Amino acid sequence: MEPVEIIEDGVLLRPWREADAEAVHRACQDPDIQRWTTVPRPYRPEHAHGFVTEISGRAWAEGTGAPFAVCDPSTGDLLGSCGLISIDPAGTGEIGYWTAPWARGRGVMVRATRAVARWSFDSLGLRRLIWQAEVGNHASRLVALRAGFRVEGRLRMSDPALHGGADGWIGSLLPGEVPAPGSTGPAGPGTLAARRAAVFGRPQPVLFATAAAGELRLRPMEEQDLDAVVQTSRDPETIRWTTVPDPYERTDAQGYQAYGRDAWARGDAACFVVADPDDRYAGTLDLRLSPADPLLADVGFVTAPEARGRGYLPAALVALSAWGFSTLGLARIEWRANVGNTSSRRAAEKAGFTVEGTARAGVQHRGERVDVWVGALLAKDLT
Repeated sequence: MEPVEIIEDGVLLRPWREADAEAVHRACQDPDIQRWTTVPRPYRPEHAHGFVTEISGRAWAEGTGAPFAVCDPSTGDLLGSCGLISIDPAGTGEIGYWTAPWARGRGVMVRATRAVARWSFDSLGLRRLIWQAEVGNHASRLVALRAGFRVEGRLRMSDPALHGGADGWIGSLLPGEVPAPGSTGPAGPGTLAARRAAVFGRPQPVLFATAAAGELRLRPMEEQDLDAVVQTSRDPETIRWTTVPDPYERTDAQGYQAYGRDAWARGDAACFVVADPDDRYAGTLDLRLSPADPLLADVGFVTAPEARGRGYLPAALVALSAWGFSTLGLARIEWRANVGNTSSRRAAEKAGFTVEGTARAGVQHRGERVDVWVGALLAKDLT
């Protein structure tokens, strides 16, 4: 396959040159590129030289790929890498990209990805492009969405990475689905998708709440919390009103910690430990986003026996809900509890939730359907 150059929407895509090696080496020292791509670690000058002089040229010559240097058409400065990392005989190509740290925040890779996609369909006659990224790489996912890809699911054990998890996101793009040059397209700046990519693409934050006893911290679960989680989950009241495993073992607490970490990476939920003024475990509080309604979430919480009656959970609920409304753009947060769980209801009502009714046989609880109270909090309820 003969190498080509593409100029579109303010970016130049051209074949790699030997002179690019220094800039490639400099870009690939970036922690995000090393975290989310398959570049060698550590990335040495010989890796960059081999890529621009041998690997990229071989892909073009053998027709197995189409790697482009993404450049500024005016200055020639390297901005990133984008191209087809594989092309199969059935007409499917896989796209891959990275943005140099000095070129981020300018929409460079969105424009480059669209240009490569359009060329792949119009000139190569491909019938489909696919995109893959490790779960948690929200920056890559946002580029794919803005370039028109539909993120269609997850692949378990797709490509076990040196760091982080092994599951991957996968999406596809078909001819006719590439947004026009200059258009905002889906998931553009200011959209809910962009907003949440910025949130979940960063480490989980620490939130703060104020109770009568002092300042509380809402933070990710740590190793030091596991014994307290086990003790709380073995408490008769916890077993009675929640669905924690019974008996509850340390491996269950470790699994719950892993769930919280993975849910944040996926952008599905924010799971916090409520820590008292001495940073001791006082409970857990989860905000779970609805897969059906992007503006809806629900909360679930458990209080450690020694922390009950101190007002910790109402204060934490207010702090978490305010964060959900202001940062995630939620419109409604729901609470549910088995009928009779007056402690949970009291905490929700103190936080401002309105109990809206009873759902008969609303949930499955330890082998039977039980009635549940249903309540909700709206953003205006906190103002």
